[in-house]
Amino acid sequence: MSARTNKPHEIVEQALALSRADGCVVIADEHSTANLRWAGNALTTNGVTRGRTLTVIATVDGKEGTASGVVSRSAVTARELEPLVRAAESAARGAEPAEDAQPLVVDVPEAPDFTDAPAETSSAVFADFAPALGESFARARAGGRELYGFANHELVSTYLGTSTGLRLRHDQPTGTLELNAKSPDHTRSAWAGRSTRDFKDIDPGALDAELAVRLGWAERRVELPAGRYETLLPPTAVADLLIYQLWSASGRDAAEGRTVFSKPGGGTRVGDRLSELPLTLRSDPNEPGLECSPFVVAHSSGGDQSVFDNGLPAHATEWIGQGVLRHLTTTRHSAALTGLPVAPALGNLILDGGNDRSLQDMVADTDRGGPCLLLTCLWYIREVDPATLLLTGLTRDGVYLVENGEVTGQVNNFRFNESPVDLLRRATEAGRTEKTLPREWSDWFTRAAMPALRIPDFNMSSVSQGV
Repeated sequence: MSARTNKPHEIVEQALALSRADGCVVIADEHSTANLRWAGNALTTNGVTRGRTLTVIATVDGKEGTASGVVSRSAVTARELEPLVRAAESAARGAEPAEDAQPLVVDVPEAPDFTDAPAETSSAVFADFAPALGESFARARAGGRELYGFANHELVSTYLGTSTGLRLRHDQPTGTLELNAKSPDHTRSAWAGRSTRDFKDIDPGALDAELAVRLGWAERRVELPAGRYETLLPPTAVADLLIYQLWSASGRDAAEGRTVFSKPGGGTRVGDRLSELPLTLRSDPNEPGLECSPFVVAHSSGGDQSVFDNGLPAHATEWIGQGVLRHLTTTRHSAALTGLPVAPALGNLILDGGNDRSLQDMVADTDRGGPCLLLTCLWYIREVDPATLLLTGLTRDGVYLVENGEVTGQVNNFRFNESPVDLLRRATEAGRTEKTLPREWSDWFTRAAMPALRIPDFNMSSVSQGV
């Protein structure tokens, strides 16, 4: 009999009952996906998938400390369940004591839905979206443009059980839409993306209309050299930069003098002012529309996550509050090492504290001397220097020239060199916070809400030939 045919909470219980280790954590991830893809104003593929991944974490106590072993497998059958548990135990017994070892988490109330069936998505999630997309194809065809893109919806039900009695459950829906509009000769391209939980708040017609405007802007081409330009960063670009900043905000690395958050002479920059604007960068598992797991789920140890922290409650956290650095990410182990409070990374990120002006309002208010650039998005972002968090990357699918409050044409693409920490320091305006899809990191991090930022001197370090 296949383990897939058993209820996931039963699989967790069976694996825990089979354990002979000193400690055991079992994570069952039930995942289902539904997707649509299209090209040239026509659907090309669609599909639905189902699957399960089982992770067993065994901990073994020894004279020199506690070791851990982690084994994850997909499509585990009932016959393979015990070998999986034994493999984790064998890995633990053959390992050195774990540096991040802590007692397994205790005293977290059981999830009331732990024994319920997993949530599943299906093609029905596109019931309203798909017809509206078809109407967008017709309008695009009539308007002389081609639409390409995809819509993906995933639902993951995570069941977490431990030998210390934890029985937790979380259902995580994740939806993404990416839409490209191209001119018939493919010399002009514009992109838009959205994040959603259920596709009920996505209007493909409105996105197509937005992209049609951008393709119109691109009919006039302006060549500009590399240099520093006043630049309006849209929410998607701000999200990509600040997500990387969050990933780089390790409390331990900062305390050991290795990052932009390290204080010269020792310690961290917690308490330092990072922005003159009253910006707050935060995560909250209960943020409306961006809900994420309220407890730690760690399939492996590394960086600022630890398998020993599985099930640890995750609370709303201000990383930056009113422009001041408040927290860095820590596990229980790294918090003890650094003296910082325990602050696990969460699955969403919100920047607020700006004004209530839209990106369009900010464009209309741009009437200063010299060119101002309006970006669409960033991609191929890579780290150059961890000590300053200097990043490099490229612009893509539309950089536009703003003159006297209007967009007057499309500019060539650029390579940029900037640090998100320094951008927060130099930003002169933050607009209205809105849900957005980070383009570069959308395969790993989708739940973000950001404002547009005005940067007076964004560094376009060289011209790029990308479209």
